[in-house]
Amino acid sequence: MIIDCHGHYTTAPAALGAFRDDQLARLADQGRPAPRLAAISDDAIRESIEGTQLRLLRERGGDLMIFSPRASAMAHHVTDPATARTWAKVCNDLVHRVAELFPRHFAGVCQLPQTPGGSLDDSIAELRRCVAGLGFVGCNLNPDPSGGHWTAKPLTDEYWFPLYEAMVELDVPAMIHVSESCNLNFHALGAHYLNADTTAFMQLLEGDLFGRFPSLRFVIPHGGGAVPYHWGRYRGLADRLGRPPLAEHVMRNVFFDTCVYHQAGIDLLHRVIDADNILFASEMFGAVRGVDPETGHHWDDTKRYIDALDLPDEARAKVLEGNARRVYPRLDARLRAAGL
Repeated sequence: MIIDCHGHYTTAPAALGAFRDDQLARLADQGRPAPRLAAISDDAIRESIEGTQLRLLRERGGDLMIFSPRASAMAHHVTDPATARTWAKVCNDLVHRVAELFPRHFAGVCQLPQTPGGSLDDSIAELRRCVAGLGFVGCNLNPDPSGGHWTAKPLTDEYWFPLYEAMVELDVPAMIHVSESCNLNFHALGAHYLNADTTAFMQLLEGDLFGRFPSLRFVIPHGGGAVPYHWGRYRGLADRLGRPPLAEHVMRNVFFDTCVYHQAGIDLLHRVIDADNILFASEMFGAVRGVDPETGHHWDDTKRYIDALDLPDEARAKVLEGNARRVYPRLDARLRAAGL
């Protein structure tokens, strides 16, 4: 089985976007009626998936996608908690319906109703609802709800500990994933996302989070940001700061995905990072959707890059399937129950 650990519902029916527009309009004008999500039929969901994510998943040789709401639309910079709660629930419920309609191909990961500096109580409640009630296998965690202004506490701060305690109890990982950028200096897809991936890793290096939570697990997407390219810098900083070697201090709990859109980048990722810490992913219909004119293939057809690697069979099996099952044990249990 080939498991893609990073997919977003970027092709959701238009009614979802219309609901969000109504939400934001009501925030600006409290005299407007409370927004209501227009009915979305199962057929509309099938239409939004069968010709997009599911088609490419099959065409590119994949079997199952770990699937979450559209990351850029999480919009955690919106400060109203009630709006965040409703938006997360609506988005997560749609992802759940996708997973119910295509149980052999999609497994849900939830959006959390985070707000800048807000309580994590709503996020913990939504995590529990999605995991215990909807069968989700993980969550997306935004380390910067401000949208590029970085007003949040570092991931190693006690502010986050109640959420981590719930994640450990439920035995689910988080993918570290920011949302849209509200800072004109940081393009969302080309700077903000990669900034966050790199920043999260450095925060984990500086702290001792996994000494406190030894079973906590994070997936850092987009190939780990700048980290693999500057692996020597981070090893050196760990030494300078008196931290243990990265293999002991961070990499038992942190994993990188393969959302890297050229062969040389994937080659470097696999030369630098151990196969035990790499999960196959594509983020198809995401940030980079076009065709590379130098190769004639889609940038986000990342399995093609994995196939071109000279990997031992055992390492390839870990990257394409085994690591995802290990990092997402609820997914593994679900697949085993289905005889997969």
